[in-house]
Amino acid sequence: MDGAPFDLALLDRDGTLNVRVPDGYVTRPDDLELLPGAAEAVGRLTRAGCRTVLVTNQRAIARGLMSRADLVAVHARLAGLLAGEGGRLDAIVVCPHGRDECGCRKPLDGLFREALRRAPWADARRCVMVGDMPSDLAPADHLGMRTERVGVDRPVDLVVSRLFGAAGR
Repeated sequence: MDGAPFDLALLDRDGTLNVRVPDGYVTRPDDLELLPGAAEAVGRLTRAGCRTVLVTNQRAIARGLMSRADLVAVHARLAGLLAGEGGRLDAIVVCPHGRDECGCRKPLDGLFREALRRAPWADARRCVMVGDMPSDLAPADHLGMRTERVGVDRPVDLVVSRLFGAAGR
């Protein structure tokens, strides 16, 4: 789309864009701390014309640890931090359910199918999923998307740089 190297760049949240918290749940905006280079990476995707979609499991809602309004506030902080480096999230697709309660919770593919439904022009083969866990990547791989795993030795900004290199940019 518009010369971008990918139709959609799907991004996991915890452990990919932000630091995981000790109890596993970011329940308040102040708990959200971006990983080094994350805002710059999303900014690069945005400037290249890539549509970025956050795909995230948020079981804390099902467990009663936070409300949907709390999650909206956390994501507003995330969007603000990304915007500071020119980054934008074009959509956020959330699974608020507990385990075995739905078809959207990763590693199932419901979040990814929803992202594609919202972007009918996108071809799964021209999409990339970036995440830190095998369960983030498995549904994308099943749908024919390119997958990239991040980690301590492969932070998201390095992965995004490599993606542009592979796309000839």
